[in-house]
Amino acid sequence: MSKFWKYVGIGLLIVLIAIQLVPNELPAIEPENPADIHESPWMEEEISVVIKKACYDCHSNQTKYPWYSHVAPFSWLVAKDIREGREELNFSEWGNYDPLDQLAILDDIYGEVEEEEMPLPIYTWVHWDANLEDSERQALMEWAERTMDEIAETIE
Repeated sequence: MSKFWKYVGIGLLIVLIAIQLVPNELPAIEPENPADIHESPWMEEEISVVIKKACYDCHSNQTKYPWYSHVAPFSWLVAKDIREGREELNFSEWGNYDPLDQLAILDDIYGEVEEEEMPLPIYTWVHWDANLEDSERQALMEWAERTMDEIAETIE
């Protein structure tokens, strides 16, 4: 190995170590979530399993942080994705959403699952178990439709 590549390697190692010192706060985990969607009358066991495996890490207060979520620069991406995911939809706050917002969220869930936009490809690349089978996608979309109908009946 030439001196040049040796110095490049040492430089990269120093940068990798140095970026670990950059503070990054991962979103908090809250074990108690009384407004969680799983407390709603519309949750079904089959759907509960699907949502927990494919959605909860980014869209709830019960994130399970993998080892790499504590290593920069991956921790920055994980924290950003979870903050954005919770801001867009937080299943742990479901009961606090207005029924009209719940309808809009369910419509979004239907569309994003149907178009295979969720879960995000970068997430399923690392968490292969979060990939949805066609039958799970179909069940989730059907549940979203049923739940929209049931919520709409409570508004009328």
